[in-house]
Amino acid sequence: MLLAIDIGNTNITMGCIRDDVILFTARIATDRNRTSDQYGVEIKNMLEVFGVRTEEISDCIISSVVPPVFNSVKTGVVKVIKKQPMVVGTGLKTGLNIQVAVPSQVGSDRIVIAVAALAEHKAPLILMDLGTATTIEVVEPENVYAGGVIIPGVRTSLDALISRAAQLPGISLEQPKKVIGKNTVDCIRSGMMYGTAAMLDGIVDRMEEELGYSATLIATGGLAQFITPLCKHSIILDKDLLMKGLNIIYKKNKKP
Repeated sequence: MLLAIDIGNTNITMGCIRDDVILFTARIATDRNRTSDQYGVEIKNMLEVFGVRTEEISDCIISSVVPPVFNSVKTGVVKVIKKQPMVVGTGLKTGLNIQVAVPSQVGSDRIVIAVAALAEHKAPLILMDLGTATTIEVVEPENVYAGGVIIPGVRTSLDALISRAAQLPGISLEQPKKVIGKNTVDCIRSGMMYGTAAMLDGIVDRMEEELGYSATLIATGGLAQFITPLCKHSIILDKDLLMKGLNIIYKKNKKP
C-alpha cells in the first residue's frame, strides 16, 4: 500500500493507494511550528481512523511546496513507517517536457497534477487548481508543460479583504443565489465566487486565443467544486488529481 502526501500552504493532503485505487484521502492543517514527532502522531492517527495499520504501508511518496514544513513531515513519516519516502523533485521521471524559464521553480504540485491529467485526457489541457493560490497551467501536445498563471486564491483574497476593512464581516464561501447581492455578506460572497468564476473564464479565453486552439479544461482543489459550476466554460472536476499523479510518478520511479 502506498502512502501519498502533498504538503500545501494551508493543508497537507494524504491518502493511501492500493493497486491504483485510492482508499481514502484526508487533510491535516499545515503548521510551520509542528515538530516531526507531532506530524508523525497526526499521520499515524489519521491512518488508524481509516483502518490502516502502519505495517501495511509498503512505501511513501511526498510532494511539497512548503520547504519549512517538508523536513518535519518527512522525518515524521520515517518514524511512523520506518521507510524513506520518495520525494517529487528534480531527477524523477514524470513524462513531461517542461518548457519554462527555470524548470526547477515549477511547484511540485503543479507537475503532479499535470501528470495525472495527461494519464486520462489528451493534450492540449488547461488545468486549474483552486487552493491557497489559484494556479492555471497549460499542457500542450507532446506532453509539453508550457507554463501558466498564479493568482491569489479565493480564501486568501477574502482574508486580505476582511483584514483591511474593519466593518466587513467574516463569511462562508458557499455558492451565492444571485450575482447582485442585497446585503454586505451576499455582496462579498458574490464578488468572490462569481468574480473568481469570471476570472477563470477570462483567463481560459485569453490562453486559448494565445495558443490558437481550444483545450480540455480540468479543475481540482478544495474550492473547485463551488467555483466551477459558476463558470461559463465546461470544466471537468477531478478532486483526486493529486493522489492520482503521485501514484503515477511513484510507479514511474520505483525501484524493482
